[in-house]
Amino acid sequence: MRFRTGILSIVLAVAGTALCAAAAPPPQLPPQPAVRPAWVPKGALLVSPCIAGMGSHWANPKNLPFGPIYGEYQGKPVFSEIMIDQKAFAKGTNWREQLQPLAGYKIDHVDIEFNPYGHAGYPIPHYDIHAYYVSHAVHTKFCPNGEKIRGSE
Repeated sequence: MRFRTGILSIVLAVAGTALCAAAAPPPQLPPQPAVRPAWVPKGALLVSPCIAGMGSHWANPKNLPFGPIYGEYQGKPVFSEIMIDQKAFAKGTNWREQLQPLAGYKIDHVDIEFNPYGHAGYPIPHYDIHAYYVSHAVHTKFCPNGEKIRGSE
């Protein structure tokens, strides 16, 4: 009887820990600036600090993780982004009319980066697809001391 009670206590402790982990709140958003840049769509919130080579990220939380996500540096647009689950990509899923340029901006280039281990905000294998409004030589200098995203170096 004592053995069964001990096992039951361990099972309940493990189950309680798992439930607490499952109920854990999502990662905290960075402090929100007093003013959202005018070009950032309504409903979008700051979702990352300044990321090295990119800038800060803005998104409507309802649209995550897919996006669109909008990159900003010093109040100016840097990119629009979507993130695609590796499994959905491998299935041959189609996405049409994605990454439309912001009104009044022209896309300079597109980078497609595979994140085999995911990253903060999307911890599964996926592709980050960035449509940049500035040249590669320009955006790679943004936030040199900012956070780095594993797999995007």
